[in-house]
Amino acid sequence: MNQFEFLRYVNLGQYLPTNSWIHRLDVRARILAAVFLLLSLTLTGRPVALVIAMFGLLALLSLARIPWAYAFRNLLPPLPFLLLLAVLQVFFNPRPVDTDILIFRWHWISVSMMSLLAGVTLLLRFSALILTLSLATYCISTSEMIHGLESLLSPLQRVGIPTRMFVMMIQVMLRFLPFLALAAERIAKAQASRGAQWGSRRGSLIQRARQVVPLLVPLFLTGLHRAENLALAMEARGYDSESPHTSLFVMHFSWRDATAIIMVFVFSLALLLV
Repeated sequence: MNQFEFLRYVNLGQYLPTNSWIHRLDVRARILAAVFLLLSLTLTGRPVALVIAMFGLLALLSLARIPWAYAFRNLLPPLPFLLLLAVLQVFFNPRPVDTDILIFRWHWISVSMMSLLAGVTLLLRFSALILTLSLATYCISTSEMIHGLESLLSPLQRVGIPTRMFVMMIQVMLRFLPFLALAAERIAKAQASRGAQWGSRRGSLIQRARQVVPLLVPLFLTGLHRAENLALAMEARGYDSESPHTSLFVMHFSWRDATAIIMVFVFSLALLLV
């Protein structure tokens, strides 16, 4: 029955209350630190900087008391796509001949030292980005993220930008990730109970891909039905993103939060300057 447990592969969006030093920081400090890390990982182009970033993320996972094996499970679902992109980057990455070391050439396909570095850089970059997003969701609950984003984006709300709608979209997205995994489990079990050859490892890649097609249509319809019910429920309760509202969630920014933001900012800046 392990082949039907899709939720175990969706660690993203799951909050782990380990009561670590990172969890006790102000939620705005945690959000800003995650943003700084994501920007530095996106803008840097050096494999050495990405390796340093991976070690830094492992240290942050240890500080947050998150098991490494649990965090690295988020890399399993997109791993085939990442490997495919890395292979395409290696074989079809044009480089100037006079500044590169050619390793292999066959007709119009060539492999050089810089193309190999480009493939490794792509794998490291996406892996670091996924781990950063996972660490952020492990340490920031949905309610904390909503209140923190509203506080950080409140100046934009005053000039007419609908930031509350943006925050609500993020909240719904994070809530629907585990819901879609649970819905996929129910649909796959229902199809398997009716004789569908689900999860079989035999056959070609095309045959195994065809097994997923009957799952996509009911999963898509279930997601649309759930989204429609959510919209009706919000409308029935008089939800209005423009009206002012208060909150029981009180945030306190201290020197520890400022120190954490400065440390992460310096680390992110160092990754760009490597």
